[in-house]
Amino acid sequence: MTDIAIVIVNYKSWDALGECLEALSAMDTNRFTFETIVVDNCSGDGKYETFASRFPNIRFIGNTGNNGFANGCNFGANAAHSNYYLFLNPDTVASEEAIYTLWQTAKNNPDFGIVTCTQVDAQHKKYKEIRFFPSLKTLFGPFRALNRAMSKETVQGDFSNDKAIVFPDWATGAVIFMSKGWYDKISGWNEKYWLYFEDVDICKRVIDQGGKVALIRNASILHKHGGASRINIKTKALTKTEVLISQHVYFNEHTKGFERMLIQFLLLFTLLLEKTLLAILGLVFFFIPKLKVNIFIFRNLVLYYVSALSKGTWTSPRAPLYTK
Repeated sequence: MTDIAIVIVNYKSWDALGECLEALSAMDTNRFTFETIVVDNCSGDGKYETFASRFPNIRFIGNTGNNGFANGCNFGANAAHSNYYLFLNPDTVASEEAIYTLWQTAKNNPDFGIVTCTQVDAQHKKYKEIRFFPSLKTLFGPFRALNRAMSKETVQGDFSNDKAIVFPDWATGAVIFMSKGWYDKISGWNEKYWLYFEDVDICKRVIDQGGKVALIRNASILHKHGGASRINIKTKALTKTEVLISQHVYFNEHTKGFERMLIQFLLLFTLLLEKTLLAILGLVFFFIPKLKVNIFIFRNLVLYYVSALSKGTWTSPRAPLYTK
């Protein structure tokens, strides 16, 4: 058993992944032991073997398909032999000090089900730290604005700059550190999501089990963000549609009864209305790629709703757990 398994899910993010793995390969530490596992979600571009040869000390595992982020994380974790897991995006660059600090924080605070840290972009600008679980009161813009105004004083206190550790509702999946004990307790990542909201979901299940989501400010990891998910118009439409689909999956998983029915109806109605109008705009201005993409998003969303009604499930059709 090593101390930490660093699990990275890749899909055609080779350039970013190369920089990520160079940083990990350069670590020569006696403070902790670690293994690095790259799960490739069938990139199918011939680069898998090249990278496996380039980084012989890193374990590369080919997934059975492009099964999504949650499935890839579970696939990597199940292949690991470590007491802790660090799930990293391929477009991150982590230092030994950051990993050590995450590990020590998790070890010294067993009630911290998930530990993350400050993320910065290439210009050293911090990413958002304040994140709340989706709910009916945050479903629409005016609702969110009212909720922010009403909770402003509490938020300022909870996330004041003098605090070394803060506790958001959820942390982005780009940097998720957790013990094997917590991973097993919540049964890992939820594979009903193909892409997006799986990080919100895993944090919600940790908190529901009495754990905390902790963000430490005395460590930071570079996150370049958005390396491979949006390559062309159809791919961009696919990923943007999955954001919408994953909202339905999340609310189906974490709400009940009338609240669930109300939220699902409101989401379906407002999204269909919005995407219909944008698709019409895309047809008129089809020569503008940013508008044309709305045609494909509308088509994807309609197909999803037809599938959801016929199959009786909100699960993403691209997810491994989808009922064919």
